[in-house]
Amino acid sequence: MASSGSKNALQVYGSLHHCHPQQPGKPPRQEGMRKDGNADCYWSRPESRTWTVMLLLGTCLLYCARVTMPICAVAMSSHFEWDKKQSGIVLSSFFWGYCLTQIVGGHLSDRIGGEKVLLLSASAWGFITAITPLLTYVSSAHLILMTASRFLMGLLQGVYFPALASLFSQKVRESERAFTCSTVGTGSQFGTLVIGGAGSLLLDWYGWESVFYFSGFLTLLWVYCMCKYLLNEKELIIPFEYLAKGLSLSKRTKVPWKRLFKKAPIWAVIVAQLSTGSTFFTLLSWLPTFFKETFPESKGWVFNVVPWLVAILTSLFSGFLSDHLISQGYRTITVRKFMQVIGSGVSSLFALCLGQTSSFCKAIVFASASVGLQTFNHSGISVNVQDLAPSCAGLLFGVGNTGGALLGVVCVYLAGHLIETTGSWISVFNLVATVNIIGLCTFLIFGEAQRVDTVSAYIDL
Repeated sequence: MASSGSKNALQVYGSLHHCHPQQPGKPPRQEGMRKDGNADCYWSRPESRTWTVMLLLGTCLLYCARVTMPICAVAMSSHFEWDKKQSGIVLSSFFWGYCLTQIVGGHLSDRIGGEKVLLLSASAWGFITAITPLLTYVSSAHLILMTASRFLMGLLQGVYFPALASLFSQKVRESERAFTCSTVGTGSQFGTLVIGGAGSLLLDWYGWESVFYFSGFLTLLWVYCMCKYLLNEKELIIPFEYLAKGLSLSKRTKVPWKRLFKKAPIWAVIVAQLSTGSTFFTLLSWLPTFFKETFPESKGWVFNVVPWLVAILTSLFSGFLSDHLISQGYRTITVRKFMQVIGSGVSSLFALCLGQTSSFCKAIVFASASVGLQTFNHSGISVNVQDLAPSCAGLLFGVGNTGGALLGVVCVYLAGHLIETTGSWISVFNLVATVNIIGLCTFLIFGEAQRVDTVSAYIDL
């Protein structure tokens, strides 16, 4: 029989994570039990499908907003007379902001609910994206204004993926997490695909400003639909005391932080996440420029669309394959490492090939393979964080993404410096492969999938 204190704690936990009583006319919710023995409200199948689709769209719009600057980089550089180093400063400034809110966003999501954090951040970044072209009329210091805009964009988007990790660890069953994560993760490729196709056309027809308007207004529309159709008024209200608690690291928390960060598997997944995140950001930032300069006669929509279209299919396949292998009896950590070998190792081989080819068709194939196979990371290290510590998955994911963003700043700027000084793209793809292999080897040696946290961090709320 649970004590009255435990009952009160669980009641507060349920109120924060929206475990509402059954409503007439709605299908019964499917309850689950977490491994630590605490009752938890998982999404029912219909709810899970609805949230998965909407979060996929949200991730899509996240990347639409994020990739607007790389898509428009060549046109903006020409318009404002920036050189490669100045373009690198603008592009890398996103990651300076991105790394500052990862841990705070993950911890806040663990405490007050990831869905609230997602909507707050999306509202802000959608508005910033929509008004970015207007900033050019404020002052003639365009480099400073665009750098500040990208920095602020990074701050606002930094909370998104830690919030997703926190939300999934609490609402999605372990047997369905890989497919759910990989499906929502396809939004990153789908978003890059949408902005690569539609953005290229808008860029040619109406100029770079239209790309920002397109992305920003679509994001605000998504926020409106989420608020109107998925959340009720009570769920949209964030009491100040809950926000204050969420922003504080309570000394009474049941999570043994010091012991947790002494575990080799924790650092293995953080290092791997750091490596894959930074190399993905590097390719995301510089691939459009690579194709534009190496193959100037090629159509922009081809290299901005095809690799990300392939990535959607590979991401869905990786999630299905991962859950299928585990259901067939393969050890979870074996499956996670297998996925990571493909996501980091095999994709790096194709990145190296990309730097050696002079054929546009081969370059498209190599870029598609490299970007596509990177999506296997969704079923590798991205889910491994939830394997290791579901009670604080958001915060730990934020730690890894912070490292990835910091290294992403260095890699994106270093890539621009290497291109400017060597005049060759081979050094950029060598950099991508080297960083990927370091992270992969660390995960293969020290990675595990057994839970290393203890009692749920939410009990003290």
